[in-house]
Amino acid sequence: MAQLIDFILHIDQHLVTLVNNFGNWSYVILFAMVFIETGIVIFPFLPGDSLLFASAALAANPAYHLNNGVLFIVFLAAAVIGDTVNYEIGRHLSDRALDNSFFGRFINRDKLAVAEDFFDRHGGKTIAIARFVPIVRTFAPFVSGGSHMNYRHFILYNFIGGFLWVTLCVGMGHFFGNIPFVKDHFSMVAMGIVAISLLPMLFVWLRNKLKKKPVNESAD
Repeated sequence: MAQLIDFILHIDQHLVTLVNNFGNWSYVILFAMVFIETGIVIFPFLPGDSLLFASAALAANPAYHLNNGVLFIVFLAAAVIGDTVNYEIGRHLSDRALDNSFFGRFINRDKLAVAEDFFDRHGGKTIAIARFVPIVRTFAPFVSGGSHMNYRHFILYNFIGGFLWVTLCVGMGHFFGNIPFVKDHFSMVAMGIVAISLLPMLFVWLRNKLKKKPVNESAD
């Protein structure tokens, strides 16, 4: 876990090492990282938003020989394919995964309840909205598959959400990632990105807690 936190907070430095060591193969590795975060339901804690932001910032610097156009296609493909795989996992394995002693450590009913609440309130739009919420974006396609959501409906919102997510994160990384203040304080920026993206989930959690709070009736 300490290594994961270090990777998230210093993702810009780790990406420089990755690109210097693997060159064009970095695109394959970045595809795999986004695919795993969105497609494999037991890995909701992998970096997503900050990875896209930092990769685009790196690509904006000619010294690293990355192309933001290629990154956009790679990330969009990874996001859409990852969610599709996650949907299929949910459609075929949701009940068995929850009851399995190994997978149950990563997929529990409390985490699914947050995603289901989001899903119930927003319907198909959840697939698009959840793209911007870590953890929820991993469980939303799983839940939609488990509830047998119409696949054509799912793939439409899957693509829309993936397109908007990648466009926003890559665009912001390209235009703001190499500003001196951002480069010099990237750990703070990475924490800010994570904190902002977690706000919707925090709001849902607080709302659920307030709903469960007993109301004390005053005596006459």
